[in-house]
Amino acid sequence: MALDLALTIALGLYVLCSVLLLVYGLNAYVMLGLFWRSRRRYRQEARRVHAWFTTSVPDAELPVVTTQLPIFNERNVIERLLQAVCAFDYPREKHEIQVLDDSTDSTTEIVAGLTMKLRAAGHDVRHIRRTDRRGFKAGALAEGLRRARGEFVAVFDADFVPPPDFLRQTVPFLLADEHCGFVQTRWGHRNRGFSLLTLLQSIGIDGHFVVEQTARAGNGLFCNFNGTAGVWRAAAIADAGGWRADTLTEDLDLSYRCMIRGWRPCFLLDVVTPAEIPTDINALKSQQRRWAKGSIQTAIQLLPTVLHRPDFGWFQKLQAVLHLTHYMIHPLILLMTILVLPLITLLQIRFTTPFAVPLVATMLLALLGPSSLYLASQILTGRDWRRSLLALPALVALGIGLAVNNSRAVLEAVLDRAGGEFVRTPKLGAAAEAPADAGGTTGPGQLVVYRQPLSRLYLVEFLMGFWAFAAFLGYLFAIGSLAGALLLVQAVGFTCVGILSVRHHRYAARPG
Repeated sequence: MALDLALTIALGLYVLCSVLLLVYGLNAYVMLGLFWRSRRRYRQEARRVHAWFTTSVPDAELPVVTTQLPIFNERNVIERLLQAVCAFDYPREKHEIQVLDDSTDSTTEIVAGLTMKLRAAGHDVRHIRRTDRRGFKAGALAEGLRRARGEFVAVFDADFVPPPDFLRQTVPFLLADEHCGFVQTRWGHRNRGFSLLTLLQSIGIDGHFVVEQTARAGNGLFCNFNGTAGVWRAAAIADAGGWRADTLTEDLDLSYRCMIRGWRPCFLLDVVTPAEIPTDINALKSQQRRWAKGSIQTAIQLLPTVLHRPDFGWFQKLQAVLHLTHYMIHPLILLMTILVLPLITLLQIRFTTPFAVPLVATMLLALLGPSSLYLASQILTGRDWRRSLLALPALVALGIGLAVNNSRAVLEAVLDRAGGEFVRTPKLGAAAEAPADAGGTTGPGQLVVYRQPLSRLYLVEFLMGFWAFAAFLGYLFAIGSLAGALLLVQAVGFTCVGILSVRHHRYAARPG
């Protein structure tokens, strides 16, 4: 009797998880539809604003812009970033640069030397040091903002290399709309071809920026500043309550608070700011953990406000829920993987039953939604869509393999709703841009490898890989159908992420 009750509960949980995954998967089609509906109008508006700016705003009337560079131990990339920012096509007397340096290594000496040279060359560069890392990135940005003289504030993480016309491409939208709180540009990829891992990340990032961000910003939905490669209106930051460190995604948190206050976002699909993609799976997992935990923290803190506001429509609220809770798909995947083996072995559900057919169809729809979004982003950006199509199964496997890491982050967010340690993503600089088979290292003594501790989660990933493979065999023998092939993809995903975690930790300086 107890066994029957347990199996009934397990089956109910499995069906619930599959339905929730279907909702997230179907929303990818909604994003595609919204993107398709708004893309032309959005681009026409962008051309109109640039035409107005070019003909009506002389350099003498340009506002002062403060560019903030929050860094922590970025010896490999700080010089590249500073050179790029100082090369902006913007009047020097109206461009203030703040290097917000919380470093604990030789990065500080490098910045001090560079700052001295750049100031001598006529650039307004300020090297700002704090006595501690209180508030991490949010704390550094808030400290810099207190000293900034700019009406607008550009923000760049250390792995970005903005183009010279960045400010002339973004500032016009803040000038043209006094209710625009921030402008976000699309992320580019300096090292997309470094390895399969960077290729897969680039496809995922393109899907978010090309389709989702355009769809959200172009249809009056909540849209987030992505922490870098954008420009804020200083007044909007102040009105929304400033930078806060009570979540690990201070950018997402501020974006929502800003829009709750009535400020509008602006996303520029055709303005690309190149960046370095993590080449190490452990760096990627650290980045994903921060994003997952921070987004759920933001959801817990701000969704009640959004849902209770009568001035937001039901569709805005629904999309805000799906947006902020997107990382919940990982615990759902993990729970389904755990449940499927006992359900198969004890219930022996037949593929021909009315239960199994819609369940398999549900899973296919949920998987094909995001994959369609990713593929569309590759076509729209002129990528080799055939190569991207072949890479999609690996991208699905990678997403599944990260479920252990991201599920832990979601659990941490629920248990620890405020803040946490901000673990920055290590960068390699030029070493990350050479293809894996071409070496990809700098000269002796130049490259500093910021190696992170190896989390024991890889043991859980190996266990989940074994569990999923056992479930696949159980499905194959008990049911005699290849419809359970997704379980094999899950087994490959968990196992590969576990193997890469160990391998990349041991050979952190090597590409691949």
